[in-house]
Amino acid sequence: MSKLVTDVICPFCGTLCDDLEVEVSDDGKQILEVRNACAIGATKFLHSQASDRIIRPRMKQDDGTWKDISYAEAAKYTAKILCEAKKPLMYGWSSTSCEAQATGHMIAEQVGGIVDNTATVCHGPSLIAVHDVGIPSCTLGEVKNRADRIVFWGCNPAHAHPRHMSRYSIFPRGYFTGKGSKSRKIIVVDPRPTDTASLADYHIQIEQGRDYELLDALRVAFKNGPLPDVVAGVPKDKIYEVARLLKSGRFVTIFFGMGVTHSLGKNHNIDEAIAVTRDLNEYTKASIIPMRGHYNVTGSGQVLGWQFGFPFCVDLSRGFARYNPGETSSNDLLLRNEVDACFVLGSDPGSHFPNKSVQEIYKLPSVCIDPHITPTAAVSKCHVPVAFVGVEVGGSCYRMDNVPIESRKVVDPPAGMLTDDEFLKLVLAEVMTIKGAA
Repeated sequence: MSKLVTDVICPFCGTLCDDLEVEVSDDGKQILEVRNACAIGATKFLHSQASDRIIRPRMKQDDGTWKDISYAEAAKYTAKILCEAKKPLMYGWSSTSCEAQATGHMIAEQVGGIVDNTATVCHGPSLIAVHDVGIPSCTLGEVKNRADRIVFWGCNPAHAHPRHMSRYSIFPRGYFTGKGSKSRKIIVVDPRPTDTASLADYHIQIEQGRDYELLDALRVAFKNGPLPDVVAGVPKDKIYEVARLLKSGRFVTIFFGMGVTHSLGKNHNIDEAIAVTRDLNEYTKASIIPMRGHYNVTGSGQVLGWQFGFPFCVDLSRGFARYNPGETSSNDLLLRNEVDACFVLGSDPGSHFPNKSVQEIYKLPSVCIDPHITPTAAVSKCHVPVAFVGVEVGGSCYRMDNVPIESRKVVDPPAGMLTDDEFLKLVLAEVMTIKGAA
């Protein structure tokens, strides 16, 4: 016997597909089949059933072997290293619920930690640009129903957000886009011929790192101003053609990714992309949306914003919130040897940070809270496995367009396993005891 859980949220990427159907065993302990998900999303659900899954916290011994410990012992160790540190780094937060994030931030406030999320290595420049100039945005539902001009700039959703194009941006039939992809013109700006580019009406093959120049040239072209023969490797005739195409649309949406945020110009590229969107609004309706990666990285910025006023790189070591990316961002702190403990939840810096940063994490007292066995878990002193958020426990999360959605539990976690929020509450209680505030 089995039962079907419908309207399940996929906890993989910022698209947060909400139409998944998961078939589970009658006792609610095993996932049998996942429907409607992309291959990556389905794997995330099915991976929770892995037979070699670590289900108890473990501490690394002096000889490099692991010893199983209890959640209470793991909480005591975590609280101890955070309280003894003068400047602990608390990084990650993008693959967990808003509720767990809020609890973690309470711990950071008590210990004077630095709270940073994965935006620091992806869309941090986008957040800085929004601070500079604001952002004319919309929801993905509006894109589906209204947008007839879609721009993908420096992103490849065919691989990074596999169902984005079929649910929102290219193929779906919306209220005012009843012919689906035939109702839209697709423009891809990318130095490489990607799978997304193969679906486009126009592939603008820009020179690497010259996004700012092309964005500025588009603004000139909107006003029919003079351009040199070639800008950023793109002939001026094509720039004028694309400008006319965008101006002729009823509703334009620009999606941009890390190809823009991490090429030369960084946040200034996004300033200019937002200016392009603003200029387009003189001729038609236009909006711009960053293609956020982890399913709840947007939620992490939201919760930090509610609690401290800043979306990432929040330094609480002086007893109040400071924010200065480049000074208070994770890699800069690690590379300058400025933190003396490391706490990681809902991310894997061991796979994505520079080698010198990972070496620094290896040297420090460190805790990794993650249901997976990851490179970060391997270099940490303590690994605490928890239930999969969005699979074994529900919780609030935010889609890439800042729409809040409630994820659903579909199966029970292994017996005795805590959720990350439950474990964080144990740590908070231990911190309060050590600080004499219990």
